[in-house]
Amino acid sequence: MANNYTTLDTLFHALADSTRRQVLEQLAEGPQSVSVLAQPFSMALPSFMQHIRILEECGLIRTQKQGRVRLCEMNTGSLTPAEDWITGQRDVWQARLDRLDTLLTSMDATDETQEASGRIGSEASQPGR
Repeated sequence: MANNYTTLDTLFHALADSTRRQVLEQLAEGPQSVSVLAQPFSMALPSFMQHIRILEECGLIRTQKQGRVRLCEMNTGSLTPAEDWITGQRDVWQARLDRLDTLLTSMDATDETQEASGRIGSEASQPGR
């Protein structure tokens, strides 16, 4: 379990940065070189390479050197641990909200029953009606 949280921490850390998310969006279109990926960003190449290393270390991308060019590609399935965790959290909260809805619905029904019986009882006890 602790290893799973380490994986999640690493994934969420990588995804927390907008530059890295934009890189992943670019790579969703297909493999690209580091220089092409770096073009939209106004930062030095060594700074950009730190982002690439973080994405690679957490398994979101793979890189390989082809001659003088470093090619990056998305690692499909690497978001599965985060997706599984988010789905689990959604299921927990959905179950809680369903229970709350059931409770509120039963409280409404109880209130309506008490109001109806109160009205009937008070109407019957009033003379002249």
